[in-house]
Amino acid sequence: MTATAIESRQRAWALGLLLVIYVFNFIDRSILSILLQPIKAEFHPSDMALGLLSGIAFAAIYSTLGIPIALLADRGSRKTIVSLSLFVWSAMTALCGLATSFTQLFLARIGVGIGEAGCSPAAHSMIADSFPPERRASAFGIYSLGIPIGAAFGVFAGGWINEWFGWRTAFLVVGLPGVALAIVAQLTLHEPPRVAHANDPPSAAQVARHLWALRSFRHLSIAGSLHALVAYGVATWNAAFLMRMHGMGTGEAGSWLAGLALVAGGLGTYAGGVLTDRLWRSDARWSLWLPGISILVAAPLSVGFYLLPDTLMALACAAPATLLGATYLAPTFATTQALATPRMRAAASAVLLFLLNLIGMGLGPLAVGAASDFLARAAGLGDASLRWALLLVTLVNFWAAAHYFLGARTLRADLARVSRS
Repeated sequence: MTATAIESRQRAWALGLLLVIYVFNFIDRSILSILLQPIKAEFHPSDMALGLLSGIAFAAIYSTLGIPIALLADRGSRKTIVSLSLFVWSAMTALCGLATSFTQLFLARIGVGIGEAGCSPAAHSMIADSFPPERRASAFGIYSLGIPIGAAFGVFAGGWINEWFGWRTAFLVVGLPGVALAIVAQLTLHEPPRVAHANDPPSAAQVARHLWALRSFRHLSIAGSLHALVAYGVATWNAAFLMRMHGMGTGEAGSWLAGLALVAGGLGTYAGGVLTDRLWRSDARWSLWLPGISILVAAPLSVGFYLLPDTLMALACAAPATLLGATYLAPTFATTQALATPRMRAAASAVLLFLLNLIGMGLGPLAVGAASDFLARAAGLGDASLRWALLLVTLVNFWAAAHYFLGARTLRADLARVSRS
């Protein structure tokens, strides 16, 4: 076998294994959403407290630790960081199943955030060093399939395991296999060679200054963060919405949401990467135009999902909205790597994820929960308060789209500036 063939096989195995790891990442992250109602029934927290559990408990630690871990990834073994992170978050997910109070569950979710903080920055760096720019968005599209696949499995398995055995068993069943996968990753992942560079890896402050000096990145990060706020907010609460407003159980709601995530979300995620690579060749600005256009078209469809009283009609609106909303992932990740220098790939990813997750994951579920509590009290809406809270948060996508279009205006100039550095 030639050296080129061996390298190609190693690259394919690494991307495939990183995808599987990312699937586990989102299984453990998303399973909580389908279990919010049974957790509420046992511990009786407010919707705002559940929003804190789904958001800040995870996102604050995840976002903060991501940057120092990414700096280590730019200097040391990225596969070891990925493997160790997988081990930690899987073990902490299993511990969620042993919680006997809301406080213990809250602390265990913080532990999940600690583990997951090291995964994506190191994985992004490995992917960027393995694929040339003209193939990078497609590679990120494949890797990002971990989100819809993991989310689908998390809500499907979590919903039915809860109905059969209870919510604690659901956490144990999805958490423990990741411990074994961590060993496989450490033994078989190939560490790609880093692009040669004369200078040492920059500090976190230098990375932040480099990226923030690029107007396109400023708008890209704001756009992605606002869209992530919507995405994490609705993903966390859609199961509870279907249970409260359409009378579903956890198994039925999980099945519908799993189908939406797997088919519509998976297609949108993959298509976003492939389309970006094809359109990039004619004009790099398509990497920002595409997600901006997609979420604008998705917004009115989301309104239909939350307002239509007929369940099947509502779900029919949710399918294209989910597909279009998922297209932002690959172009957002790939454009960030294009705007970074080779020795700051993991750190650049961590800076982006810090913003996306602190604002999106941290505030999205909390904003929906707080708005739901407020509308229930102030307007006397009862369970319908969640419908209107979700609808209000969805409208933030119009703001996000504006920043994608603003970022496209200076993207070509910023890419040229980075190529000269």
